[in-house]
Amino acid sequence: MLKLQNVCHTYPNGFRALDGVTLEVPLGMFGLLGPNGAGKSSLMRSIATLQVPTSGVIQFGEIDVLANPEALRSTLGYLPQDFGVYPRVTAYELLNHIAVLKGYAGRGERREVVEALLNKVNLWKFRDKAVAGFSGGMRQRWGIAQALMGDPRLVIVDEPTAGLDPEESNRFLNLLAEIAENVVVILSTHIVEDISKLCQNTAMLMSGRIVKQGTPQELIREIQGRVWRKTIGKDELEPHRDAYNVIATRLYGGRTYIHVLADANPGDGFTEAEGSLEDAYFSTLISGRRA
Repeated sequence: MLKLQNVCHTYPNGFRALDGVTLEVPLGMFGLLGPNGAGKSSLMRSIATLQVPTSGVIQFGEIDVLANPEALRSTLGYLPQDFGVYPRVTAYELLNHIAVLKGYAGRGERREVVEALLNKVNLWKFRDKAVAGFSGGMRQRWGIAQALMGDPRLVIVDEPTAGLDPEESNRFLNLLAEIAENVVVILSTHIVEDISKLCQNTAMLMSGRIVKQGTPQELIREIQGRVWRKTIGKDELEPHRDAYNVIATRLYGGRTYIHVLADANPGDGFTEAEGSLEDAYFSTLISGRRA
């Protein structure tokens, strides 16, 4: 289990990116949900030992991460939001290079590991193509292959499906789900659907603070019976924003439908909506911003 206690981080310019983050992350897939600028990447970088937080405690099993970062790095797999690759270097060659850096000294052992990982992420037939020329989804799958090098017990993926087409995104998420059966996987994203599909537990981060956490089902139950839906004309949106606590708007068939949060039916043509994790997330963001 990964434990964080009162983790704070302030950058040299005075910006406080993390403000007392306390979390327990068990085995399986854990979703970290928040808007851009919420502090997700700062938190992931702190856990991955890429930066030292200003204060707090990070513990992974018996490892004190801040006191002994090398011990965590030996069992960590990390896929950042963006990563660079060498031009004109093939998928096989680059993964083989990563294997050398991970300590696989024997050529035969290294070959077995590289071949197994390329097959696991369904890139074996593209092994002789340069990673720099891969599509977004293929590049992310190669990224997961390098993150899994060395059989890590903790895997961190930061915004992994941003920019992927639906087919590649689905393939990538299925791969993450398979990995999470045996290790701790932290999925950091602002895409609510990814969290609701995969994660047994989730936390919502806003302005560097954990504002809500629990299972997706628990978070949905908190708003059950309090979300109301109505279809309106585009020119009616602003008056409805003024009159009701609008938490989500969508276009459908040329018209706009809205979700509002209220303890009782507001009337005026509203009907009860089946609450979703997205509704729970948006209602949390809106209440946090108002506060």
